[in-house]
Amino acid sequence: MDAQNDTLARIAAALERLAPPPPPAADPLAHPAYLWDGTVLKAARAFDPLPIALLSGMEAQKASFVANLQRLAGGIAAQDVLLWGARGTGKSALVKSAVAAVQAEGAALALIEVVTPRLETLPALFAAIAGAGRAFAIFLDDLGFEHPGEARALRSLLQGGAEARPANARLVVTSNRRHLMPRDLAEQASAINPRDSIDDSLALADRFGLSLGFHVVDQDAYLAIVAGYCATHDLPFDPTDAVGWATRRGSRSGRIAWQYVTDLAGRHGRAL
Repeated sequence: MDAQNDTLARIAAALERLAPPPPPAADPLAHPAYLWDGTVLKAARAFDPLPIALLSGMEAQKASFVANLQRLAGGIAAQDVLLWGARGTGKSALVKSAVAAVQAEGAALALIEVVTPRLETLPALFAAIAGAGRAFAIFLDDLGFEHPGEARALRSLLQGGAEARPANARLVVTSNRRHLMPRDLAEQASAINPRDSIDDSLALADRFGLSLGFHVVDQDAYLAIVAGYCATHDLPFDPTDAVGWATRRGSRSGRIAWQYVTDLAGRHGRAL
């Protein structure tokens, strides 16, 4: 038995020697954007979002979000942000473009995109950036919860918990759901007090001081988005062709507009 244990120990030691060492954490002051994988902060390989002026049909949302980021970068009071609404309406694009716009003003601000579903790792991220001389927008994209316990963990990070985010960081969350958690009759019926189930779902959304809604665009707004992209990339603008593309896709949104322009550029032998 001892010989077997010794053999296993040697095998384990050999595997550890063969395994590459974990990558060093990226300098939190050196890059415009980062990824958090649950264990280490990594520099984003490429951070080249769309110019914010190209995001049309969301002027009020842009103004509110950029102003909040400017406050965060300036070291003054800023809100955690929830961007919610229909898919493809530019929520994620706005987050990245707004951060880049504030950076272009010379502000000390960086984006950290959380690419792990394990939110219990966020306190380690907070500890890594708390002492940095820079502000951070911590980006959780397309977030949704199926279980109340997951939502309560995020609530404690937003406000009132022992491991809440530091003063130089604010959470920026996008979701297709306004209240992040599903609300249905079965869920409500299973609670001792049905009202408690509803209140628990609403409590998380209420922790975001800034909540911005994004809605399905109409045809005029869709064509305006396409026209803006075409003008920027010197492509011909054909409203009938653009509408036909959206009709075949069965949807109108900023995402569909960009996909159409990508196809249009390909047809004209152009790179974007």
